[in-house]
Formats: sequence, C-alpha cells, structure tokens
Amino acid sequence: MSTDTATLPVGRYAYDQVDRTFLSQRVAQFREQVNRRIAGDLSEDEFKPLRLMNGLYLQLHAYMLRVAVPYGMMGSDQMRMLAHIARNYDRDYGHFTTRQNMQFNWIRLEDTPDILQHLAEVDMHAIQTSGNCIRNVTCDEFAGAAADELLDPRIHAEILRQWSTLHPEFSFLPRKFKIAISGSPHDRVAARFHDIGLVARPGAQGRPVFDVFVGGGLGRTPVIGVQLRDNLPEEDLVAYLEAIVRVYNAYGRRDNMYKARIKILVQALGVEAFREKVDAEFALMDRADYRLDPAIVDGIRARFGIPELAAPADAAQKLAADRKADPAFDRWVRTNTHPHRNDGFISAVISIKPDGGIPGDITADQMDLIAELADGWSFGEIRVTHMQNVVLGHVRKDRLRELWTRLVAAGLGTPNIGLVGDIIACPGLDYCSLANARSIPIAQKLSARFADPELQERIGRLHINISGCINACGHHHAGHIGILGVDKRGEEFFQLTLGGSAANDVAIGQIIGPALPEDETVDAIARLIDTYLVLRQGDEQFIDTYRRLGAASFKDAVYAPA
Repeated sequence: MSTDTATLPVGRYAYDQVDRTFLSQRVAQFREQVNRRIAGDLSEDEFKPLRLMNGLYLQLHAYMLRVAVPYGMMGSDQMRMLAHIARNYDRDYGHFTTRQNMQFNWIRLEDTPDILQHLAEVDMHAIQTSGNCIRNVTCDEFAGAAADELLDPRIHAEILRQWSTLHPEFSFLPRKFKIAISGSPHDRVAARFHDIGLVARPGAQGRPVFDVFVGGGLGRTPVIGVQLRDNLPEEDLVAYLEAIVRVYNAYGRRDNMYKARIKILVQALGVEAFREKVDAEFALMDRADYRLDPAIVDGIRARFGIPELAAPADAAQKLAADRKADPAFDRWVRTNTHPHRNDGFISAVISIKPDGGIPGDITADQMDLIAELADGWSFGEIRVTHMQNVVLGHVRKDRLRELWTRLVAAGLGTPNIGLVGDIIACPGLDYCSLANARSIPIAQKLSARFADPELQERIGRLHINISGCINACGHHHAGHIGILGVDKRGEEFFQLTLGGSAANDVAIGQIIGPALPEDETVDAIARLIDTYLVLRQGDEQFIDTYRRLGAASFKDAVYAPA
C-alpha cells in the first residue's frame, strides 16, 4: 500500500496486506472453532477462552460481540459496516462503550464468523476486546486536532497496539490490563483510573515527555493511580511499559481474580518497591531492541492520512455571525464543540444521548447518517469518545451551522455535552449477567427529568455515571454523582456517591448513605441538584460546591422524607 497521504484514510492507521492476511487467517480459525462448538466437539468450558479471544461474550439473553475501535478512531466506511452488522445481525442498533468500542448485544453464535469477516473487509476486528490481556488502548477523542495538544497520541496508541497485540508474554496476564494516553496535559482519558495512564507534558528542550501513572482502577476496589515516573521520553515508551507489565505478570496474583489487578499489586508491594522492580527490569532490557527511533515514529505517522485543513479567511467571523443569529445554535456550540489547533476549524461533538434516551445506543440509520456527515464535513473521519459520544474532528467553522442543522433534523443535535444530560451508563441488568440492577431506566428517567437545555446550562458542568454492579463499567466512582446498582433481597436499589472526578482533579466518589429503591432515586438526585443550586456561590460548578461544603449539606437533601 502506498504511503502517499492522499491515498490514506484520515485519522486511522492504514493496514497493509500483512495486517489483512492476519485478520483473514484469524477469521478462518474462529470459523472452525465455532463449527466445532455447534457440532458439540467443544464444550462451553473449552470454547469460552476461544470466543473471548475474539470478543464474544455470553450475556443474559444472547451472545454479545465487542468490536475494537482502536484509540476511538474509525472511518466512514467502517461506520457503515457497523450499521450493516446492526441491521442484518443484531436488532438494528449498537452500543458505544467507555473504552471507545462498539458492542452488539443480540448476536447468534453461528453468525459470528461472517460478522468478523465483514469487519475484516474494512480493517476491523474484535481481538483483545476481552480476556486477560492488554485491551484496546484508549485515547483523547480530540487527538490530532486539539488546540492544547503537545503530541498526537494516536501515533503512540498505534505503536502500543502493535506492541501489545498477541504479545507472547502478555496474552494470559493475571487479569485484564487497560492503558490510556493523553497528548495534552489536560487529562481527557481518565488516565489515573487505568492500569497504566500516560499524560504528555512539556519536557526539556521543548520535547514532550510522559507522566506515567500506574495501578489505577475502578471496580470493587477503586484506586487512583500513582505517578511512577514524570519524565519518560518518547524513545523509551515501549521499553518502560514492557518493564511494568513484566513485573505485573511475574508478581500479580493468580489465585484470586478479585485481587489480581495491578492496583492490588502496587498496594501490596508499596509504590517504592514496585518502582524498584520496574527500574530493575528496565535496566536489564536491551534498550536498542525497544528504542523508538524517530524514524519508527515517523513511519507510523506516515500511515495516517493527514487532512488538508484549508478554510476561508473569514471562517471564524462567519461562525460568530451564525451564533449571533441563532440562540439555539449558539447554545449547541457552547456545549458541543472543542477548540481546534487550526483557527478555521472546530471539533464537533455529536451527543448520542437524546432526552430520555439510552446512553451510548445508536441505531443503524444514525450510524449511516454520521458516516455521511463525516464524509461531507470531516474528511470521512469519526471519533468515539470514552463518554459514549461521537466526534467529527475537523469541521470548518463557516460550515458548522449546516452540520448542526442536519444533526437537529436527525435527532442528534442535543446540546448536553458535559452537562447533566450527558450521562454515562453501562447496559446493566437488561443485558449483563454480572449486573445487580438496571442502569438504563435510571439514565432515561434522569435524562427526561433534566431535559430542559436552559436548566442544564444553569446547572453547569455535572457528570452523572451509572453502573449496574460493582464492576463499575459505568465508572460511577469517577462521576460527580455516581449511581451504583445493588441487590437487596432480590430488589434493585441504588447507592449514591458524590465528589468523583476522572480529570486532572481526580477523586473517588464517596458513598453518601444507604442505598435507595429505584422509585426514590431520581427524586433524591433532583433534590440534591436543587440544593446545589441554592448553595453554590456565583457560577461555581457542582464539584467545587461539594468540595467546599462537604457531604453533610447534600446528604440531608437526599434522605429528606417524601
């Protein structure tokens, strides 16, 4: 394949024939395994590790297939293929996850080889979306476009993808392993809640370096990652991460899955002892074999298509005039856009969370529309966020109102990014066999309760995260308001946490009191938010008011008698 940037897909790494041959062989291998399972030659226990290596889970009602979207980047052709799969093999929709992947919840076992074959036709797969391996590396959804970016983290995320895929030493780790990378000092990837989090910052001589955080995680034992190193140069990225994962693989517990994550190991050893082991491993490695020479990095960068960012000189002025002429458009721009490195462009965030909708769910028709809009407005490039939304990264400012008009007409123009309606939720007990309670109905009721866009703007930045069980797939510990589904004698109850954050001001939400029955939870949160609006000072945001006053003021509101 040519590396002429005019022939490469914008935003994502261009596969070559080696990559495609590998995917084809993997599909053929799994097709034979599925046939053996259907024929009864493999038991479910024997088949389970094979299907998990291909992203296939057995849920409450059907198989679920998790499709990898490496570092959240895809092209319009790939989105159209996901729409095709949703329409022909699922129930006409898919679900974006907090790891920037896509899940299909109603898959038939006998269809999975054909689905994987369709994915391979557009350079997609489901490898390492499950199992005790290094999972999909997550990345800033504004990578390569953000005005505050020091380096393009997609390049390094792709390097880590290639390094980790089927790594012979790390294919059967003590537990799953998650990495996130931000190219900006402003953490937009929840880096400190990952097994390894990488955040770029300015280094000496103007060259960015990485802050390396290790041992973060959510689940039944939420932990904020500790800083293992604050000056990791680009050339040592792979070597240092390999040293970390080697130490985890050697010392991580395998006798108890609940104590097997690296966060438990770091706590058990202590950060200094863990650092010593990593440094010792790092010192033993032949660094020449791992060093990321500039030529290697440039070679990976060359496999990404670069958009030609040409905009009229008056593009910014045109946007300003459009905003002045239409208050509804102006509100959407305030909430659903992000500054671009090129003054003539802007990044547009498409909310997949309409009023009363299901967070992260997207229909086949909506997928096709977003693919069409990506072709028309953003060089065919689409980004999935870990907040379960979609981004068009390179939109000309003078054409933004046209895009917004199309989105509004399709029901995709909800102006709620970062606000109370931008709820994160896992699928919960409606689908997941691990869940204790349903996340979706609570999310829908809250979204409908706070649907008024003027009210959402008055409330200001407020993150609500909902998990259906202690595994925390909805990242409830990291929400300003977290909601955890629990089981009480066969009934669904919801426990509230307050004060969490996944950004630079990272914090774990604290339990405010006893769990509430479902029919009381939404009203309790409404009272909590009303209390914040009374107690805040000026334009103070919820998280700042909570930290200033503490939990007591809010607890009284939550547990006020009906």
